[in-house]
Amino acid sequence: MDKRRIIYMVLFILVCILLGFAIYRVFFYKPPTIPISGPGTGQSGEFPSVGEGKTPGQIATPPGTLPPSGERPTTPGGIPTGPAGTPDEDTLIPTGTELVKRITDVTVANLSGDADGGARFYNSQDGKFYRINANGKVELMNDKVFFGVDNVTWSPENNESIIEYPDGANTYFNFDTNEQVTLPTHWEEFTFSNEGQQIAAKSMGLDPENRWIITSDPRGNNIKLIEPMGENASKVNVDWSPTRQVVALSATGKSLGSDRQEILLVGLNHENYKSLTVEGRGMQSQWSPEGSKLLHSVYNGRNDYKPELWIVDSTPDTVGQNRKPLSVNTWADKCTMTSERFVYCGVPDTLETGAGFAPQLADNTRDDLFKIDTVTGIKTKIALDDYYTIESIHTSEDGDMLYFTDKNKTGVFQIPIK
Repeated sequence: MDKRRIIYMVLFILVCILLGFAIYRVFFYKPPTIPISGPGTGQSGEFPSVGEGKTPGQIATPPGTLPPSGERPTTPGGIPTGPAGTPDEDTLIPTGTELVKRITDVTVANLSGDADGGARFYNSQDGKFYRINANGKVELMNDKVFFGVDNVTWSPENNESIIEYPDGANTYFNFDTNEQVTLPTHWEEFTFSNEGQQIAAKSMGLDPENRWIITSDPRGNNIKLIEPMGENASKVNVDWSPTRQVVALSATGKSLGSDRQEILLVGLNHENYKSLTVEGRGMQSQWSPEGSKLLHSVYNGRNDYKPELWIVDSTPDTVGQNRKPLSVNTWADKCTMTSERFVYCGVPDTLETGAGFAPQLADNTRDDLFKIDTVTGIKTKIALDDYYTIESIHTSEDGDMLYFTDKNKTGVFQIPIK
Protein backbone atom coordinates (compact mmCIF):
# COMPACT_ATOMS: atom_id res chain seq x y z
CA MET A 1 0.00 0.00 0.00
CA ASP A 2 2.85 2.41 0.83
CA LYS A 3 4.45 1.79 -2.56
CA ARG A 4 1.19 2.60 -4.33
CA ARG A 5 0.85 5.85 -2.42
CA ILE A 6 4.41 6.81 -3.35
CA ILE A 7 3.75 6.03 -7.03
CA TYR A 8 0.51 8.06 -6.98
CA MET A 9 2.28 11.00 -5.33
CA VAL A 10 5.08 10.91 -7.90
CA LEU A 11 2.56 10.76 -10.75
CA PHE A 12 0.59 13.65 -9.22
CA ILE A 13 3.74 15.80 -8.93
CA LEU A 14 4.70 15.04 -12.55
CA VAL A 15 1.22 15.97 -13.78
CA CYS A 16 1.36 19.25 -11.86
CA ILE A 17 4.76 20.08 -13.36
CA LEU A 18 3.55 19.33 -16.89
CA LEU A 19 0.39 21.40 -16.41
CA GLY A 20 2.40 24.30 -15.05
CA PHE A 21 4.79 24.17 -18.00
CA ALA A 22 1.87 24.06 -20.46
CA ILE A 23 0.25 27.11 -18.81
CA TYR A 24 3.56 28.99 -18.98
CA ARG A 25 4.05 28.20 -22.70
CA VAL A 26 0.51 29.24 -23.63
CA PHE A 27 0.07 32.41 -21.55
CA PHE A 28 3.49 33.77 -20.56
CA TYR A 29 6.16 32.52 -22.98
CA LYS A 30 7.38 35.00 -25.61
CA PRO A 31 9.43 33.62 -28.53
CA PRO A 32 12.82 35.24 -29.22
CA THR A 33 13.16 37.79 -32.01
CA ILE A 34 14.15 36.15 -35.28
CA PRO A 35 16.76 38.18 -37.18
CA ILE A 36 16.29 38.96 -40.85
CA SER A 37 18.11 36.39 -42.92
CA GLY A 38 18.94 36.29 -46.58
CA PRO A 39 21.69 36.27 -49.16
CA GLY A 40 23.45 39.28 -47.64
CA THR A 41 23.28 42.05 -45.11
CA GLY A 42 23.60 44.97 -47.50
CA GLN A 43 25.68 48.11 -47.19
CA SER A 44 25.36 50.79 -44.56
CA GLY A 45 21.98 52.49 -44.76
CA GLU A 46 20.53 49.71 -46.94
CA PHE A 47 17.98 47.00 -46.29
CA PRO A 48 19.24 43.44 -45.88
CA SER A 49 17.82 41.05 -48.46
CA VAL A 50 15.13 38.59 -47.45
CA GLY A 51 15.23 35.36 -49.40
CA GLU A 52 11.91 33.87 -50.38
CA GLY A 53 10.74 31.32 -47.86
CA LYS A 54 12.77 32.81 -45.00
CA THR A 55 11.15 34.16 -41.85
CA PRO A 56 11.51 37.96 -41.69
CA GLY A 57 12.84 39.78 -38.69
CA GLN A 58 11.11 42.25 -36.44
CA ILE A 59 10.45 45.72 -37.81
CA ALA A 60 13.29 47.93 -36.63
CA THR A 61 11.41 51.18 -36.11
CA PRO A 62 7.90 51.33 -34.62
CA PRO A 63 5.32 53.19 -36.71
CA GLY A 64 5.47 56.95 -36.56
CA THR A 65 8.35 57.03 -34.05
CA LEU A 66 11.92 58.15 -34.55
CA PRO A 67 15.10 56.56 -33.22
CA PRO A 68 15.97 58.09 -29.83
CA SER A 69 18.49 60.89 -30.09
CA GLY A 70 17.60 63.47 -27.49
CA GLU A 71 15.00 66.21 -27.68
CA ARG A 72 12.95 66.75 -30.79
CA PRO A 73 13.77 70.10 -32.43
CA THR A 74 11.03 72.23 -33.92
CA THR A 75 10.60 74.33 -37.02
CA PRO A 76 10.31 78.11 -36.64
CA GLY A 77 6.55 77.55 -36.47
CA GLY A 78 6.95 75.27 -33.46
CA ILE A 79 6.13 72.02 -35.29
CA PRO A 80 7.97 68.96 -33.92
CA THR A 81 10.20 67.59 -36.66
CA GLY A 82 12.05 64.67 -35.12
CA PRO A 83 15.85 64.33 -34.94
CA ALA A 84 17.97 64.94 -37.98
CA GLY A 85 19.20 61.35 -37.71
CA THR A 86 21.75 59.35 -39.62
CA PRO A 87 21.24 58.59 -43.33
CA ASP A 88 19.11 55.52 -42.60
CA GLU A 89 16.94 57.28 -40.03
CA ASP A 90 13.98 59.65 -40.37
CA THR A 91 14.84 63.20 -41.44
CA LEU A 92 12.78 66.23 -42.40
CA ILE A 93 12.09 67.75 -45.80
CA PRO A 94 12.39 71.54 -45.36
CA THR A 95 9.22 73.33 -46.37
CA GLY A 96 7.77 76.82 -46.21
CA THR A 97 5.59 78.23 -43.47
CA GLU A 98 2.40 77.03 -45.18
CA LEU A 99 2.99 73.29 -45.22
CA VAL A 100 -0.42 71.99 -46.31
CA LYS A 101 -2.96 73.83 -48.47
CA ARG A 102 -6.64 72.89 -48.51
CA ILE A 103 -7.70 73.16 -52.15
CA THR A 104 -11.40 72.51 -51.64
CA ASP A 105 -13.60 71.78 -48.64
CA VAL A 106 -16.34 69.72 -50.36
CA THR A 107 -16.96 66.06 -49.57
CA VAL A 108 -14.48 64.27 -51.82
CA ALA A 109 -14.52 60.64 -52.93
CA ASN A 110 -12.32 58.56 -55.23
CA LEU A 111 -9.40 60.96 -55.54
CA SER A 112 -7.00 59.90 -58.30
CA GLY A 113 -4.07 61.40 -60.14
CA ASP A 114 -4.35 62.10 -63.88
CA ALA A 115 -1.99 62.04 -66.84
CA ASP A 116 -1.76 65.85 -66.99
CA GLY A 117 -0.15 66.39 -63.62
CA GLY A 118 -3.28 67.08 -61.60
CA ALA A 119 -5.92 65.01 -59.82
CA ARG A 120 -9.59 64.07 -60.25
CA PHE A 121 -12.37 63.43 -57.76
CA TYR A 122 -16.10 62.95 -57.25
CA ASN A 123 -18.01 65.56 -55.24
CA SER A 124 -20.53 63.64 -53.12
CA GLN A 125 -22.44 66.85 -52.33
CA ASP A 126 -23.45 67.92 -55.85
CA GLY A 127 -22.89 64.64 -57.70
CA LYS A 128 -20.39 66.09 -60.18
CA PHE A 129 -16.81 65.31 -61.11
CA TYR A 130 -13.95 67.80 -60.81
CA ARG A 131 -10.31 68.08 -61.75
CA ILE A 132 -7.46 69.83 -59.97
CA ASN A 133 -5.15 71.20 -62.65
CA ALA A 134 -1.36 71.44 -62.40
CA ASN A 135 -1.70 74.95 -60.91
CA GLY A 136 -3.92 73.74 -58.08
CA LYS A 137 -7.17 75.19 -59.48
CA VAL A 138 -10.40 73.17 -59.31
CA GLU A 139 -12.23 72.74 -62.62
CA LEU A 140 -15.58 71.10 -63.43
CA MET A 141 -15.00 68.09 -65.69
CA ASN A 142 -18.58 67.81 -66.96
CA ASP A 143 -22.08 69.18 -66.19
CA LYS A 144 -23.51 65.67 -65.90
CA VAL A 145 -24.82 64.82 -62.40
CA PHE A 146 -24.35 61.35 -60.87
CA PHE A 147 -26.05 61.12 -57.47
CA GLY A 148 -25.32 58.35 -54.96
CA VAL A 149 -22.15 57.00 -56.56
CA ASP A 150 -20.57 54.16 -54.60
CA ASN A 151 -17.20 53.86 -56.35
CA VAL A 152 -15.29 55.29 -59.33
CA THR A 153 -12.51 53.61 -61.32
CA TRP A 154 -10.54 56.14 -63.37
CA SER A 155 -8.76 55.55 -66.64
CA PRO A 156 -5.04 56.30 -66.19
CA GLU A 157 -4.77 57.98 -69.59
CA ASN A 158 -8.19 59.27 -70.67
CA ASN A 159 -10.99 61.37 -69.18
CA GLU A 160 -13.27 58.38 -68.68
CA SER A 161 -14.29 56.18 -65.79
CA ILE A 162 -16.41 53.26 -64.63
CA ILE A 163 -19.02 54.49 -62.14
CA GLU A 164 -20.57 51.99 -59.69
CA TYR A 165 -23.74 52.38 -57.64
CA PRO A 166 -24.83 50.67 -54.40
CA ASP A 167 -27.55 48.67 -56.22
CA GLY A 168 -24.95 47.07 -58.51
CA ALA A 169 -25.56 49.30 -61.55
CA ASN A 170 -22.40 50.14 -63.51
CA THR A 171 -21.86 52.93 -66.03
CA TYR A 172 -19.04 53.82 -68.39
CA PHE A 173 -18.78 57.60 -68.93
CA ASN A 174 -16.50 59.68 -71.14
CA PHE A 175 -16.18 63.22 -69.74
CA ASP A 176 -14.98 64.67 -73.04
CA THR A 177 -17.66 63.25 -75.35
CA ASN A 178 -20.54 62.65 -72.89
CA GLU A 179 -20.73 59.04 -74.10
CA GLN A 180 -22.49 56.89 -71.51
CA VAL A 181 -22.81 53.08 -71.62
CA THR A 182 -24.52 50.76 -69.13
CA LEU A 183 -22.35 47.77 -68.15
CA PRO A 184 -23.59 44.44 -66.74
CA THR A 185 -24.68 44.59 -63.09
CA HIS A 186 -22.88 41.34 -62.26
CA TRP A 187 -19.51 42.91 -63.06
CA GLU A 188 -17.53 44.36 -60.16
CA GLU A 189 -14.01 45.41 -59.00
CA PHE A 190 -12.96 47.15 -62.20
CA THR A 191 -9.40 48.03 -63.20
CA PHE A 192 -8.05 49.75 -66.33
CA SER A 193 -5.06 48.63 -68.32
CA ASN A 194 -2.15 51.07 -68.19
CA GLU A 195 -2.92 52.65 -71.58
CA GLY A 196 -6.65 52.85 -70.81
CA GLN A 197 -7.82 50.79 -73.79
CA GLN A 198 -9.17 47.83 -71.80
CA ILE A 199 -10.72 47.02 -68.45
CA ALA A 200 -10.66 43.90 -66.30
CA ALA A 201 -13.27 42.92 -63.73
CA LYS A 202 -14.92 40.09 -61.85
CA SER A 203 -17.98 38.63 -63.58
CA MET A 204 -20.03 37.30 -60.66
CA GLY A 205 -22.60 34.81 -61.95
CA LEU A 206 -25.14 33.29 -59.55
CA ASP A 207 -23.62 29.87 -60.13
CA PRO A 208 -19.99 29.68 -58.88
CA GLU A 209 -19.12 27.93 -62.12
CA ASN A 210 -20.00 31.16 -63.93
CA ARG A 211 -17.69 33.44 -61.94
CA TRP A 212 -14.74 34.61 -64.02
CA ILE A 213 -12.03 37.20 -64.30
CA ILE A 214 -12.86 38.93 -67.59
CA THR A 215 -11.48 41.66 -69.82
CA SER A 216 -13.22 43.92 -72.35
CA ASP A 217 -12.95 47.40 -73.77
CA PRO A 218 -14.23 50.16 -71.43
CA ARG A 219 -17.67 50.07 -73.11
CA GLY A 220 -18.13 46.36 -72.37
CA ASN A 221 -17.38 45.03 -75.87
CA ASN A 222 -14.94 42.28 -76.94
CA ILE A 223 -15.32 40.30 -73.72
CA LYS A 224 -12.65 37.70 -72.99
CA LEU A 225 -12.77 35.08 -70.21
CA ILE A 226 -9.40 35.00 -68.43
CA GLU A 227 -9.67 32.60 -65.46
CA PRO A 228 -12.54 30.94 -63.55
CA MET A 229 -12.80 31.91 -59.86
CA GLY A 230 -15.44 29.45 -58.64
CA GLU A 231 -15.88 29.76 -54.87
CA ASN A 232 -12.64 31.76 -54.51
CA ALA A 233 -13.77 35.15 -55.82
CA SER A 234 -13.20 36.78 -52.41
CA LYS A 235 -9.53 35.72 -52.56
CA VAL A 236 -8.92 37.41 -55.92
CA ASN A 237 -7.75 41.01 -56.34
CA VAL A 238 -8.25 42.21 -59.92
CA ASP A 239 -5.45 44.74 -60.48
CA TRP A 240 -3.92 45.08 -63.94
CA SER A 241 -0.14 45.47 -63.83
CA PRO A 242 1.45 48.35 -65.81
CA THR A 243 3.23 45.74 -67.96
CA ARG A 244 -0.21 44.27 -68.89
CA GLN A 245 1.15 40.76 -68.23
CA VAL A 246 -0.59 40.23 -64.87
CA VAL A 247 -4.30 40.94 -64.57
CA ALA A 248 -4.98 39.79 -60.98
CA LEU A 249 -3.43 38.49 -57.75
CA SER A 250 -5.00 35.46 -56.10
CA ALA A 251 -4.49 34.18 -52.54
CA THR A 252 -5.29 30.62 -53.59
CA GLY A 253 -1.81 29.14 -53.50
CA LYS A 254 -0.47 26.41 -51.22
CA SER A 255 -1.07 26.65 -47.48
CA LEU A 256 2.11 27.93 -45.82
CA GLY A 257 0.83 28.27 -42.26
CA SER A 258 -1.16 30.86 -40.38
CA ASP A 259 1.29 33.72 -41.00
CA ARG A 260 2.35 33.14 -44.61
CA GLN A 261 0.59 32.94 -47.97
CA GLU A 262 1.37 31.92 -51.51
CA ILE A 263 -0.01 34.52 -53.93
CA LEU A 264 -0.61 33.46 -57.54
CA LEU A 265 -0.09 35.89 -60.42
CA VAL A 266 -2.91 35.52 -62.93
CA GLY A 267 -1.61 36.08 -66.45
CA LEU A 268 -3.57 37.74 -69.24
CA ASN A 269 -3.06 34.74 -71.53
CA HIS A 270 -3.14 31.85 -69.03
CA GLU A 271 0.61 32.03 -68.36
CA ASN A 272 1.97 29.91 -65.53
CA TYR A 273 3.97 32.56 -63.69
CA LYS A 274 6.04 31.91 -60.57
CA SER A 275 4.09 32.59 -57.36
CA LEU A 276 4.86 35.14 -54.66
CA THR A 277 5.27 34.40 -50.94
CA VAL A 278 4.04 37.05 -48.50
CA GLU A 279 4.67 37.09 -44.76
CA GLY A 280 1.16 37.50 -43.42
CA ARG A 281 -2.53 37.89 -44.15
CA GLY A 282 -4.82 40.72 -45.28
CA MET A 283 -2.63 41.63 -48.25
CA GLN A 284 -3.11 45.05 -49.84
CA SER A 285 -0.95 45.79 -52.86
CA GLN A 286 0.08 48.51 -55.29
CA TRP A 287 2.12 48.29 -58.48
CA SER A 288 5.00 50.65 -59.12
CA PRO A 289 4.46 52.95 -62.16
CA GLU A 290 6.37 50.65 -64.52
CA GLY A 291 5.29 47.41 -62.83
CA SER A 292 8.72 46.15 -61.80
CA LYS A 293 7.89 46.36 -58.07
CA LEU A 294 4.94 45.40 -55.91
CA LEU A 295 4.39 47.34 -52.70
CA HIS A 296 2.22 45.38 -50.29
CA SER A 297 1.11 45.32 -46.67
CA VAL A 298 0.28 42.28 -44.55
CA TYR A 299 -0.24 41.55 -40.85
CA ASN A 300 0.89 38.60 -38.74
CA GLY A 301 1.18 37.37 -35.17
CA ARG A 302 4.87 38.21 -35.03
CA ASN A 303 3.99 41.90 -35.26
CA ASP A 304 0.86 41.90 -33.05
CA TYR A 305 -1.31 41.77 -36.18
CA LYS A 306 -0.37 45.30 -37.22
CA PRO A 307 0.11 46.06 -40.94
CA GLU A 308 3.66 46.19 -42.22
CA LEU A 309 4.96 47.29 -45.62
CA TRP A 310 7.05 45.11 -47.91
CA ILE A 311 8.54 45.63 -51.37
CA VAL A 312 9.34 42.89 -53.89
CA ASP A 313 10.26 42.50 -57.55
CA SER A 314 7.13 41.64 -59.51
CA THR A 315 7.74 41.15 -63.23
CA PRO A 316 7.08 37.57 -64.39
CA ASP A 317 10.84 37.03 -64.79
CA THR A 318 11.83 38.50 -61.41
CA VAL A 319 8.85 37.84 -59.11
CA GLY A 320 9.89 37.16 -55.53
CA GLN A 321 13.39 38.64 -55.83
CA ASN A 322 14.72 41.44 -53.57
CA ARG A 323 11.92 40.87 -51.08
CA LYS A 324 12.30 43.00 -47.95
CA PRO A 325 10.33 44.78 -45.23
CA LEU A 326 10.37 48.59 -45.26
CA SER A 327 10.32 48.97 -41.44
CA VAL A 328 7.03 50.88 -41.61
CA ASN A 329 3.71 49.91 -40.07
CA THR A 330 0.90 51.10 -42.34
CA TRP A 331 -1.40 49.92 -45.13
CA ALA A 332 -0.53 49.95 -48.82
CA ASP A 333 -3.68 51.94 -49.61
CA LYS A 334 -2.28 54.83 -47.52
CA CYS A 335 0.71 54.99 -49.88
CA THR A 336 1.55 56.04 -53.42
CA MET A 337 4.53 54.90 -55.50
CA THR A 338 5.94 57.80 -57.50
CA SER A 339 8.65 55.75 -59.20
CA GLU A 340 10.21 52.29 -59.09
CA ARG A 341 12.18 53.47 -56.07
CA PHE A 342 10.28 56.03 -53.98
CA VAL A 343 6.99 55.77 -52.10
CA TYR A 344 5.04 58.28 -49.98
CA CYS A 345 2.97 56.94 -47.09
CA GLY A 346 0.70 58.11 -44.31
CA VAL A 347 1.93 56.26 -41.21
CA PRO A 348 -0.13 56.14 -37.98
CA ASP A 349 1.93 57.36 -35.03
CA THR A 350 0.41 54.58 -32.89
CA LEU A 351 -1.38 51.35 -33.73
CA GLU A 352 -3.32 48.99 -31.50
CA THR A 353 -2.82 45.24 -31.53
CA GLY A 354 -5.05 43.75 -34.22
CA ALA A 355 -5.22 46.91 -36.37
CA GLY A 356 -4.17 44.87 -39.40
CA PHE A 357 -7.49 43.07 -39.61
CA ALA A 358 -9.47 45.97 -38.11
CA PRO A 359 -8.21 49.12 -39.93
CA GLN A 360 -11.02 51.20 -38.41
CA LEU A 361 -9.04 51.18 -35.15
CA ALA A 362 -6.78 53.80 -36.77
CA ASP A 363 -9.55 56.01 -38.20
CA ASN A 364 -8.88 58.73 -35.62
CA THR A 365 -5.13 58.23 -35.24
CA ARG A 366 -2.73 60.97 -36.26
CA ASP A 367 -0.61 60.10 -39.29
CA ASP A 368 2.94 61.13 -40.06
CA LEU A 369 3.90 61.56 -43.71
CA PHE A 370 7.05 59.81 -44.96
CA LYS A 371 8.99 59.56 -48.19
CA ILE A 372 10.60 56.11 -48.28
CA ASP A 373 13.56 55.11 -50.42
CA THR A 374 12.96 51.40 -51.05
CA VAL A 375 16.58 50.88 -52.14
CA THR A 376 18.54 52.46 -49.27
CA GLY A 377 15.90 52.29 -46.55
CA ILE A 378 16.04 56.03 -45.84
CA LYS A 379 12.73 57.32 -44.44
CA THR A 380 12.31 61.08 -44.80
CA LYS A 381 9.63 62.69 -42.65
CA ILE A 382 7.64 65.53 -44.22
CA ALA A 383 6.43 68.06 -41.67
CA LEU A 384 2.67 68.58 -41.38
CA ASP A 385 1.09 71.60 -39.69
CA ASP A 386 -2.06 69.94 -38.37
CA TYR A 387 -3.62 66.66 -37.27
CA TYR A 388 -4.32 64.45 -40.30
CA THR A 389 -5.53 60.88 -40.79
CA ILE A 390 -4.68 60.18 -44.41
CA GLU A 391 -7.29 58.25 -46.39
CA SER A 392 -5.95 58.32 -49.95
CA ILE A 393 -2.80 59.83 -51.39
CA HIS A 394 -1.51 60.67 -54.89
CA THR A 395 1.31 62.67 -56.44
CA SER A 396 1.28 64.89 -59.53
CA GLU A 397 2.75 63.56 -62.75
CA ASP A 398 5.84 65.77 -62.39
CA GLY A 399 6.34 64.70 -58.77
CA ASP A 400 6.20 68.26 -57.43
CA MET A 401 2.89 68.05 -55.56
CA LEU A 402 1.25 65.54 -53.29
CA TYR A 403 -2.56 65.40 -52.92
CA PHE A 404 -4.39 63.57 -50.14
CA THR A 405 -7.78 63.21 -48.52
CA ASP A 406 -8.44 62.86 -44.80
CA LYS A 407 -10.74 60.39 -43.04
CA ASN A 408 -12.15 63.06 -40.72
CA LYS A 409 -11.91 66.27 -42.76
CA THR A 410 -13.62 67.19 -46.00
CA GLY A 411 -11.71 68.39 -49.03
CA VAL A 412 -8.48 67.76 -50.91
CA PHE A 413 -5.16 68.78 -49.38
CA GLN A 414 -2.02 69.70 -51.28
CA ILE A 415 1.59 69.77 -50.11
CA PRO A 416 4.74 70.58 -52.13
CA ILE A 417 7.29 67.78 -52.02
CA LYS A 418 10.06 69.33 -54.13
